[in-house]
Amino acid sequence: MPDETRTIYLDPDLDVEAYRFKGITQKFPAHFHDYYVIGFIEVGERELICRGEEYVIQPGDVLIFNPYDTHSCEQVDGGTLDYRCINVNANVMKKAMFEMKGEEVLPRFKESVLYQSEVSSALKDIHVKILGKEEAFQKEELFLYLIEELIKINSDLTIPEEGLESSQKVQEISNYLEEHYTQKVSLQALSDLTGWSKYHLLRSFTRQKGISPYSYLETVRVNHAKRMLEQGVKPIEVAFLTGFSDQSHLTRFFKSMIGLTPKQYMKIFEKKGEV
Repeated sequence: MPDETRTIYLDPDLDVEAYRFKGITQKFPAHFHDYYVIGFIEVGERELICRGEEYVIQPGDVLIFNPYDTHSCEQVDGGTLDYRCINVNANVMKKAMFEMKGEEVLPRFKESVLYQSEVSSALKDIHVKILGKEEAFQKEELFLYLIEELIKINSDLTIPEEGLESSQKVQEISNYLEEHYTQKVSLQALSDLTGWSKYHLLRSFTRQKGISPYSYLETVRVNHAKRMLEQGVKPIEVAFLTGFSDQSHLTRFFKSMIGLTPKQYMKIFEKKGEV
């Protein structure tokens, strides 16, 4: 079909593949993969057979295939399929489990389909960030949150309850982010700073601060950007002076937090009034 697109990207930071199929009608015969597939339907209705069970899947449904789960699917509504997924190999999954459980084990996901699941929103978020080649820090944070949720709601594993976190270490993380906001910060650097696993760090910081470490970093950057814009520094310069990868990166975060683009915000102070 002329409008059919298939995008495949191997993320070098997470070491996972991101697939996006748009406008396809292809029937997929029975097959399996040697990795985990976590995907969701955006458009279309399909009949899926996985592990001998039959399903009708629709937009908003999340699909999860364990390694070697045999599955097939075909369109049933006469339309086309829009679909996103990430493929996670066993080694990457083991590393995620080590962060959460302290041991390299592989989960077995119980249900192949999670109907109208809120997980689809989290999955789309990380998928968009992967294809947009966003910062590794942000993607890794989102990936661990996604796997955590799937483990909790749909696997044969449990994640141990965490003890009380150290307020001092959480403050050390905050101080580090405030001091290094112009640099490329990594989750590994924060883990090394505290001696915590990345997962424990994310959960402890978010529970105490009410915001994830990456969101905290971007808020610090936006606050510095505001002050520079008020002084008349151009947005393109502000972006690089505050640690954003480029002007569009600054604009996305700035507008999401402030409700205005950097240019609109700067004009307020140029005119001493409203836009």
